[in-house]
Amino acid sequence: MPEVSQPTRSVDVVVVGAGFAGVYALYKLREIGMTSAVFEAGGGVGGTWYWNRYPGARCDIESLEYSYQFSEELQQEWSWSERYSPQPEILAYINHVTDRFGLRDGIQFNTRVLDATFDENSERWTVKTDQGDVVSAQFCIMATGSLSAANMPDIEGRDSFDGSIYHTARWPHEGVDFTGKRVGIIGTGSSGIQSIPLIAEQAEHLTVFQRTPNYSVPAGNAPLDPEVERAVKADYANFRQRQREMPFGAFADIGPSGGIAAEDSAEARRARFEYRWEQGGLPFLASYGDVLFDTESNELAAAFIREKIREKVHDPAVAEALAPDTTVGCKRLCADTGYFETFNRPNVRLQDLRKAPIERITPGGIEIGGQEIELDAIVFATGFDAMTGALFAMNIRGRANLALREKWAAGPRTYLGIGTVGFPNLFTVTGPGSPSVLSNMVPAIEQHVNWIADCLSYLRSEGHTTIEASQSAEDDWVEHVNEVAGTTLYPSCNSWYLGANVPGKPRVFMPYVGFPPYVEKCDQVASRGYKGFKLGGAHD
Repeated sequence: MPEVSQPTRSVDVVVVGAGFAGVYALYKLREIGMTSAVFEAGGGVGGTWYWNRYPGARCDIESLEYSYQFSEELQQEWSWSERYSPQPEILAYINHVTDRFGLRDGIQFNTRVLDATFDENSERWTVKTDQGDVVSAQFCIMATGSLSAANMPDIEGRDSFDGSIYHTARWPHEGVDFTGKRVGIIGTGSSGIQSIPLIAEQAEHLTVFQRTPNYSVPAGNAPLDPEVERAVKADYANFRQRQREMPFGAFADIGPSGGIAAEDSAEARRARFEYRWEQGGLPFLASYGDVLFDTESNELAAAFIREKIREKVHDPAVAEALAPDTTVGCKRLCADTGYFETFNRPNVRLQDLRKAPIERITPGGIEIGGQEIELDAIVFATGFDAMTGALFAMNIRGRANLALREKWAAGPRTYLGIGTVGFPNLFTVTGPGSPSVLSNMVPAIEQHVNWIADCLSYLRSEGHTTIEASQSAEDDWVEHVNEVAGTTLYPSCNSWYLGANVPGKPRVFMPYVGFPPYVEKCDQVASRGYKGFKLGGAHD
């Protein structure tokens, strides 16, 4: 065994991260009477919403759904200003929750966890931080977030650039003024699509470097209708129930969907797509029940979006470059406000990297085809090392000193996205193998944290000291996750769901498709004495 430093304190549970998951985990641990240490790398709560402060950052799930439901008083007292919450408002909300429930004193900020090592003799974890903390804990909860590890491409000459470099996932808290600047933005995923219209309004000139065009639908954002808010708050319990029954754990009241796109008449199909387009947001994918399952129906939906892009963008060549030819929805569908129209501005240029890739970054800009595009600032809107990046940033070691990075070298393997073989008493919140990024994250987080808290209470009441996924349960779950994904069109293109945006990362479809069946499975496992997990201690 490696030498373990003498712990400076001992707690029941260490929680890593203080976003929506870590904050709620602290609340639940206090509720069940367990001591904890919560470490957060940032200077405040919020996780993704603490770091992602780029222009236009906002949620793509409606505000009334992207919120906690553990407290009816909280649901009633908080009011959102917009249909889709902007980042500052989400950050204000999570700060309100933290203070309302007296949780701030239980979080140690500006502290990054470096190591977490399981000792098989003591059956405890030793956790070390960059601030010198050495904490002994029976359990570890990794509330590190699915989209928290920024993906910064290693482009030749990046460090030679004389101007300013920014990443959307690590935006300066004081903001950035692009007035009079020549700006280049690399990436046209969600953060790029949200920020490009606003940067274009400010910059002298904006060059958008696009490797792969993305599907995007109008968000339809607007001030939140007070009547809608009153109606939801008057019946929040049933609203939440409808939400839980939806495939993504969201879009509780989206109206007509289902059916087979290819079987509808062209007129009826167009009317359905137009309705969703005008309604705005991600429910466009629910226009028909088979859009994410049937190639023909998917292409009909995709063709509709491409037609809309051609209508919005004046230059036919630019419109074609912006029109994706892939499956719609296999990458995260984006929701925008004026994104495609931005390319009609005289100060915006699209650089299609499929025709000529970036060769290098120079002191003066970006070189493509031997020509330098002169820039004063470069924005990387290149997303995240999703779902595993934040975990791999720590040195997590389980039984026999096995590193989690080594265990998952060929791709993440979990049971329920909660536990993994060889790492007893380690829980991941919305980890690989759970709906996570294919669900409404806040309800998914609450479901996971509630399950973990109930599990901890059960272990304590039954006298068990350890819990660990069994090999057979993990193997069966990984196979099941892949089988379910294989019935859909999700794996049909290179996306961050597969880790395809990170060079060298194994191509494994990481999230589980379907929130309601997943919750049902988790409930079954718990009701059967945590079937599929090995419980150690009192009844060994």
